[in-house]
Amino acid sequence: MKYVFLFIFVSLTVLGYGQTTEKWTLQRCVEYALKNNISVKQADVQARLAALQVQQAKYYQIPTLSLGTGVGVQFGRSIDRTTNIYTNTQALYQNIQANSNVTLYNWNRLKNNVNAAQFSAEAALADVEKASNDAALNVATYYLQVLSANEQINISKVQIQQTQTQLDITKKQVEAGALPELNQIELEAQLANDSSNYIAAKTTFQQSVLQLKAVLNLDAATPFEVDTPDVSTIPLESFADLQPEVVYALALNNQPLQKGNAFRLKAAQKNMQVAKAALYPTLGFGISLGTNFYNSFNQIDGYTFNGYAPITGAEPIVKIGSANYYVQNPVFSVTQSKKNFGQLWQGWSNQITNNFGQGLGINLSIPVFNNGQSRIAYQQAKLNIKNTQLQNELADFTLKNNIYTAYTNAVLAAEKFNAGKKSVMSAQKAYDFALKRYEIGMLGTIDLITNQNNLLKAKLQQVANEYDYIFKMKLLEFYKGMGLKL
Repeated sequence: MKYVFLFIFVSLTVLGYGQTTEKWTLQRCVEYALKNNISVKQADVQARLAALQVQQAKYYQIPTLSLGTGVGVQFGRSIDRTTNIYTNTQALYQNIQANSNVTLYNWNRLKNNVNAAQFSAEAALADVEKASNDAALNVATYYLQVLSANEQINISKVQIQQTQTQLDITKKQVEAGALPELNQIELEAQLANDSSNYIAAKTTFQQSVLQLKAVLNLDAATPFEVDTPDVSTIPLESFADLQPEVVYALALNNQPLQKGNAFRLKAAQKNMQVAKAALYPTLGFGISLGTNFYNSFNQIDGYTFNGYAPITGAEPIVKIGSANYYVQNPVFSVTQSKKNFGQLWQGWSNQITNNFGQGLGINLSIPVFNNGQSRIAYQQAKLNIKNTQLQNELADFTLKNNIYTAYTNAVLAAEKFNAGKKSVMSAQKAYDFALKRYEIGMLGTIDLITNQNNLLKAKLQQVANEYDYIFKMKLLEFYKGMGLKL
């Protein structure tokens, strides 16, 4: 059975550590997460959209310009676009126009709209920072869990080695007849239990690694090994430097949620001024340019004189003095032909030049009644300011409560960690004393195993205590604005 346990131990060790990969530090994990985290990417997209809104708001201050033209054929009775006379002639026409308008004054509506968009864009950038901080804090949580699980693996290994050594010694004593075979069986059972604890610790470690990979958005099949720093060298601030009131005062200025909320309040105030400006007149200036072209499908080739004909409804003879004159109309016939495509466009440049017209104008828009839309929008904007203020107060209250809770948890974690040191020392002394008594035959195997298990539990608990203490202290440092580092 000894060789079976050794085989399990060696196999798990080889499987877990046989591959050589570049180790991931906390800094590398955080940097990778910030580049690949979905929430951070979404926040970045929203920030880019907000930046586009700023550009759009600025463009509203620039005069508009539109150019247009239309070409077509008209049939039947219609207006000649060059003479404004009704005609029944089929014709080809084109019109060209250009218009430009600019707002001269609208009670700073456009300016306030730009400011509101800029404050919203600043808030969006703060949201990116918040998403990044949340991702970094999440990574640090799982990273420390991996370190803790890895340390528990190491403790389980030592436990197996100690039990195996005791089993080897006991087996020799049993063979020599110095100890009963029951002692050997009890130690073999303990070795099996230690191996089971090792496998459980290994499983916990692997699960923690998978959770960390998921936070990093890293493929589960990617080789991955964390860098294990010396826990004793991890720098920690003192409690004197992490007093909750001091941390809260600093957090109000450095936490991205609070910075974003401040920008959102300013944006709401500017939006209220934008809505208020819609209640007042707007003065604008416009320029218009236009020209047109018109040409019928038929062209007159010439006239043929066909003689005279009496004027219908008139006396055929008109007497002037003593002479009689016959009153007649000359009769002509018109010769027409269809124009080809090139002929239809003849004279285009002349008509475009001759028909060119310009216009300048000032327009004043006075809101009288639009179903209360502008006034309701103004009231909504004022209520939005109040709602934003309440949200900010709630966020600040939550932040303060979180900081005080984190401080209390850190104090408790420190006390638990210090108490754990004493527990480990006491359990170690008890085990050392029990081992000596066992070696001289004054203590049974069960009692030795009990002391050994007590020591193992104390060590495992102390590992959890230590990493819990480190994390909670790092959380306070994070609120203080010191970032995350090991």
